Amino acid sequence: MKADAPPAIVVLSPRALPLAARIRALVGGNVHGAARRMAASGIDIAFDDAGPHLRALFAAGTPIIAVMASGAVIRLLASALSDKRAEPPVIAVAEDASAVVPLLGGHRGANDLARRLAAELGGAAAITTAGDTRFGVALDAPPEGYKLANPEGAKAVMADLLAGAPVAVDGHAPWLDGARLPQAANADHRIVVTDRVHPGGADRLIYHPKRLAVGLGCERGCDPVETLALARASLAGAGLAEEAVGVVVSLDLKADEPAVHAVASHFCVPARFFAAETLEAQTPRLANPSDVVFAEVGCHGVCEAAALAAGGAAAELVVEKHKSGRATCAVARAPAPFTADAMPGRARGSLAVVGIGPGGQAWRSPEATAMVRRSSDLVGYSLYLDLLGPLAGGKARHDFDLGREEDRVRHAMELAGEGRDVALVCSGDAGIYAMATLVFELLARGTLSPGARRIAIDIAPGISALQGAAARAGAPLGHDFCTISLSDLLTPWQDIQRRVRAAGEGDFVIAFYNPVSKKRRTQLAWARDELLGHRPADTPVILAANLGRDGESVRIVPLGALCVDDVDMLTVVIVGSSDTRTVRTGDGRHWVYTPRGYAGKQR
Repeated sequence: MKADAPPAIVVLSPRALPLAARIRALVGGNVHGAARRMAASGIDIAFDDAGPHLRALFAAGTPIIAVMASGAVIRLLASALSDKRAEPPVIAVAEDASAVVPLLGGHRGANDLARRLAAELGGAAAITTAGDTRFGVALDAPPEGYKLANPEGAKAVMADLLAGAPVAVDGHAPWLDGARLPQAANADHRIVVTDRVHPGGADRLIYHPKRLAVGLGCERGCDPVETLALARASLAGAGLAEEAVGVVVSLDLKADEPAVHAVASHFCVPARFFAAETLEAQTPRLANPSDVVFAEVGCHGVCEAAALAAGGAAAELVVEKHKSGRATCAVARAPAPFTADAMPGRARGSLAVVGIGPGGQAWRSPEATAMVRRSSDLVGYSLYLDLLGPLAGGKARHDFDLGREEDRVRHAMELAGEGRDVALVCSGDAGIYAMATLVFELLARGTLSPGARRIAIDIAPGISALQGAAARAGAPLGHDFCTISLSDLLTPWQDIQRRVRAAGEGDFVIAFYNPVSKKRRTQLAWARDELLGHRPADTPVILAANLGRDGESVRIVPLGALCVDDVDMLTVVIVGSSDTRTVRTGDGRHWVYTPRGYAGKQR
């Protein structure tokens, strides 16, 4: 769990909704509300029982901001408490915003978040953590850019300091400058700030500033095991602590090189990349410039140059180029730790092709939601982006009209090629008549920029229109089925006709996508007449529109009575096979199903 992950803002009554909306505007996240006490308006996620819901959020590591009494939150979460080192931030906020109380995870982001909310809402943050109140710092939770190497010793040392024992500080960290620590030069207890390996001890706290930049060069397809072994050996040989690594860097040609990302993953730091001209500017500072490397990639060094470029003009090359069979490594020391807000170079961009189903949160998968939440930019048809609601807040939107599908996908990939995290938003499933195919078509054509060809790609499935229609109408897809698009904009009409005939002869249940448009009114009528030659006129046909959204409509008509004027572009049409049946339940509702023959097997 990351303390800066979007929180769940939990409310139990309509009175808390205005404050919840203010908190959401400040820190993001979703408003979770008790379904029985308030209308869906104003909440993003509804729940029936507060206790199980809060405990599930807590178990998932989700930060919780509960607009309710502290005692209520404590009682609801009591049975879920176990390891304080793994708990997410939990904050209680008074309904009038007068008090903001960090209940759990104080040193995992709750204290800082409480201070921020109190300042923005005009209330008071009730910080009770002993170290924070006595010393003004949390010694067991240093700020970003520093790593406590021996957290197991922090409790005892902090207890001694709280009891009045003095401490000496070896090294410098700005966050300790204003601390109210009882310092003495000859103290037995010591705080050591160093990027070198340190043996530690029961009376010492060792902090590693994450100011080392590990520069890597490698051949294409280099074994990640080899590259990691070289990086670790380079650090160990110089007595440098792995915990002091703040970034792994290389040439932008290596942005999609698994070996580089494997090293960054091992050190739990970002991987960043530089253009050849940026690295070439470091040539006067290189210990091992190479004309061979220049001829190959356009700069006189990769690992040393990347490490120095990451550290800036004041960086010091502390490990010159080391080589293995297929990789090189160098290390530079920056004057200050690397942080997310001041990370050098460019990240490898990512493209998440996200199927959001019909668009509403209830039918959107957690994976799709997480991908959208992680993104910096959203690209899609305007309606689809609007359907994301609060999830789209704070992100750069790139809206496109229908008919500009290739422009849409290319724009998304080029944005990702600039190092951004892009979500390409599709309705339904991203791979069913949607944008995922175009992503790989553009890659295959080779017309994208070099950066766009090196992006990371992930695809989140979504509930398709045919699945939504089937679920609303019963079980028409219970046996063999196929999908056919009736749009002839990209597929010749003759090919569509051939597929409809084959599906009719094969007696498949058929889901028709893009059945009609303003200019295209004859294809569905032709398909109806063709299928009437293969199955009875009373074959059930499902007409489903606006599934999962306002205005949802699901009707069942016989194939012989299917009227083109009853269908629009937002309708999916499912035509049953000769085996598809209807059944009426006691409430008068008709359902459609296609048996698989189970009943016959039991006879």
